[in-house]
Amino acid sequence: MKVLGMDTSGLVASVAIVDDETLVAEYTVEHKKTHSTTLMPMLSEIVRMSELDLKEIDAFAIAAGPGSFTGLRIGSATVKGLAYSLNKPIIPVPTLAALAYNVQFFDGIICPIMDARREQVYNGLYTFKNGEFTELKQQRALAVEELLAELNNEFAGEKIVFLGDGVPVYKRNIEEGLVNPHFFAPANISKQNAGSVAVLGKMYYNRGVMETAKSHEPVYLRLSQAERERNEKETGIKK
Repeated sequence: MKVLGMDTSGLVASVAIVDDETLVAEYTVEHKKTHSTTLMPMLSEIVRMSELDLKEIDAFAIAAGPGSFTGLRIGSATVKGLAYSLNKPIIPVPTLAALAYNVQFFDGIICPIMDARREQVYNGLYTFKNGEFTELKQQRALAVEELLAELNNEFAGEKIVFLGDGVPVYKRNIEEGLVNPHFFAPANISKQNAGSVAVLGKMYYNRGVMETAKSHEPVYLRLSQAERERNEKETGIKK
């Protein structure tokens, strides 16, 4: 089975092709360029280098959110166009699950955090239980202090590894507020990569988790800044 994975949910742009158990190609960039200018050239390059016809792809896996509103829209539009033109299914992969999957077989709690601004993070909690990737907490947006309190209380004594673009922003908060033994993932696995999206996509595909090009929509979890500002102006209540 051939799956093309894509992640544009954050600062990183990443595209990968997985063929059964082989990561055929992966192209990942984080270098101050917009995904609208990098994504299609990256896709074209890995297709060229792998000598693959896109018609051979069985499904397209996409990091479906949460994340950057603009990034998610670019990824969604791209994968919808590909899936529609080739009549292939889309596999929506939760962004934070794909991030957590980078840290395979860590014997503790995997805690990806993405900076959601306003002292909040996008977060989910995961573990490898008996070698199986397991979700402990679904994706959510919550205050950093709320997350740390949850880890200190509900998961007291558990080892925790942090990764994601929220780490450099809130590392000091974590160091000062977390009682649990904790670690930070190294640079090679600390951000989004499409290889994890593609591999998890295969897992979800086998469970029947698929969408059509028409039905696929990004998962935002929060209102956009423009929507929040409009609501605040209309209600006079800041959120």
